[in-house]
Amino acid sequence: MSDQSTTPHPLRHVAVIMDGNNRWARSRDLPSIAGHRAGAERLEEIVNTCREIELECLTVFAFSSENWTRPQQEVSGLMSLFATTLKRYRRDLVRQDVCLRIIGRRDRLSDRLNRLIDQVEEETSGGRYRLNIATDYGGRWDITQAAQSLAQDVAAGRLQPGEITEDLLSARLCLADMPEPDLLIRAGAECRISNFLLWQLSYAELYFSPCYWPDFDRARFLQAVEEYHQRQRRFGTNPSAAPALQQASGTGL
Repeated sequence: MSDQSTTPHPLRHVAVIMDGNNRWARSRDLPSIAGHRAGAERLEEIVNTCREIELECLTVFAFSSENWTRPQQEVSGLMSLFATTLKRYRRDLVRQDVCLRIIGRRDRLSDRLNRLIDQVEEETSGGRYRLNIATDYGGRWDITQAAQSLAQDVAAGRLQPGEITEDLLSARLCLADMPEPDLLIRAGAECRISNFLLWQLSYAELYFSPCYWPDFDRARFLQAVEEYHQRQRRFGTNPSAAPALQQASGTGL
């Protein structure tokens, strides 16, 4: 942590790994789905908090590519909860000026869930604040699908291999039209990023909380934001050059 004289960098985009729902439920002798329901309710509070502090983008990790290996009953419960939550909050999102986007693979989701996602994304498309929910998402998949897209352009003669740059690949990733996350928050006492936004988090500040996600309330979120503002971001260079690099790499909405 830097001293108080550090000029804080703007906070535009926060990424969150909502971990610990199962352990929260087990600690209370509850079924796992109860922990996920509590986690969904907590997300609603955090979204409201983000609006209060005028945060442009919030991206949360809801269901990873690896989560399909969990017990079938739990996976089915998660998909059902996801659909129920979308139906329950779709009008609130419109009223609160929140634009919802689901990122990740869509081919393994049911046709009914995909139709619901399309409807809610369309209904909220004009929202000022951005809420991205990563579902069936993996950072390696994200980079792979971007590389495959570039390879198709090379095969079609639209692009030469030597013309591929970091910027071109970045433009094919999920969230390409948004600023890269400034801060990653992970609840649940684990200190890893678990294949989440691997490319996009290259220079993000990392904040790990020991409490489970259902207990990660407004006060804890604001504490993480406050700590972010006390840090000195260098972006791999010297402090005086960091703001210019940040401005150059950011993508406006």
